[in-house]
Amino acid sequence: MGSLAGKIAFVTGASRGIGRAVALKLAAAGCDVAIVYHNSHEAAEQVCRDIRALGLRALAIQADVGDPTSVAEAFTAFRERFDRVDILVSNAAIGVLRPAMELTLKHWRRCLETNALALNLLAQQAVPLMTNGGRIIGLSSLGAQRAIPHYAFIGASKAALESMARSLAQELGPRGIRVNIVSAGVVDTDALKFFPNREQLLAEYARRTPAGPILTPADVAGAVYLLCLPEAGMITGHTLVVDGGYGISG
Repeated sequence: MGSLAGKIAFVTGASRGIGRAVALKLAAAGCDVAIVYHNSHEAAEQVCRDIRALGLRALAIQADVGDPTSVAEAFTAFRERFDRVDILVSNAAIGVLRPAMELTLKHWRRCLETNALALNLLAQQAVPLMTNGGRIIGLSSLGAQRAIPHYAFIGASKAALESMARSLAQELGPRGIRVNIVSAGVVDTDALKFFPNREQLLAEYARRTPAGPILTPADVAGAVYLLCLPEAGMITGHTLVVDGGYGISG
């Protein structure tokens, strides 16, 4: 029996990268998991197969997490298989990598809706199912606090996500629901391949990180897992930075 045995998790952006690592980490700890994806259906089904191989339940659900109707439909599908939510992880994200002077209102809305508003949309649906309290965790990045080239709207939306989490933590605390953020450093996932300065980012990260040159999705998933443990019951409204010490190194 894992440390989270019997819990039910709802993880967005879970078909690959950090979301996949989170889903598998929670499953290894004993959770049944809803794998929420946008486009990668087969990848999501493979994650489900991996979880079922552990003797646990898994369900792939397609959704656009920035769209209220789509989120409501996703939870309708979820409720057909599960009767509650214990852990909600808002990981799905989107962004446009361009200089700030080239970005448009369309870009702004899409980033804000998917990266920040989604946390609130998901919470509105999940909280009524958190009958015994629960955990809500959003995934942020160092761009919420630092200026990163071509990252202006993504960074701004992540800052909004962190602020939203603090408000939800205050509002939902009396219900036994803890709301936190995990902010990751530079993780070499498929998403990083779209950065025009990917190699420079990885080299600079390796140079400045005292804990080691590589930050993996599993490292980030481990931090999410820690915040789900009973021992983390008095941690809420917090942004936990997982960057190997990059942020303290000059």
